[in-house]
Amino acid sequence: MTDANELDREPHRESHGTPEDACLQQILAAARALDGVLELAPAEGSDFPEIAWGDHFFYYAPDGRVPQREQPYATIVTKNYPGDTLSALDAPDRSRLNLHVGADTFATLTGEHPRDEPRPRDFTATDVVLPHPVYRAQGWVAITNPGPATGELAIRLLRQAHDDARRRTERRKGPGSP
Repeated sequence: MTDANELDREPHRESHGTPEDACLQQILAAARALDGVLELAPAEGSDFPEIAWGDHFFYYAPDGRVPQREQPYATIVTKNYPGDTLSALDAPDRSRLNLHVGADTFATLTGEHPRDEPRPRDFTATDVVLPHPVYRAQGWVAITNPGPATGELAIRLLRQAHDDARRRTERRKGPGSP
């Protein structure tokens, strides 16, 4: 279990009072209000890898422990990761909400099947739903700087991703499991 003192519950970037900052705060509040949610938000100096500092990882974990064989169902990242630079997150005031939505919702949102050959995209575009630049084949979408055009949708997709993670957890436990 992660020491709560190691977690920073606010994004590491400075807020400038933009609609995107307000939207990100609404998304964080919505995520934190979900039942059984576990948020990991590694802070500078924590035991987590430095690359993760300032980012947010959301799991369905009613027992408060990070699932051993489960990826988060949503993340908010505030910087480029190795092999994931197309969204230009190292630029000031940029962050990206990533959501596991599954193949059907992915196709509805993007007009493509997740495993289809990707169409050319401007992954630096903001406040639009795009296939995740790295994890599209697994049914992930991404929204860089969610704002007025995507904020409500982002929260609905976040709730859906959470509910899907809960159902997967319950299905793995099987009937009669505590």
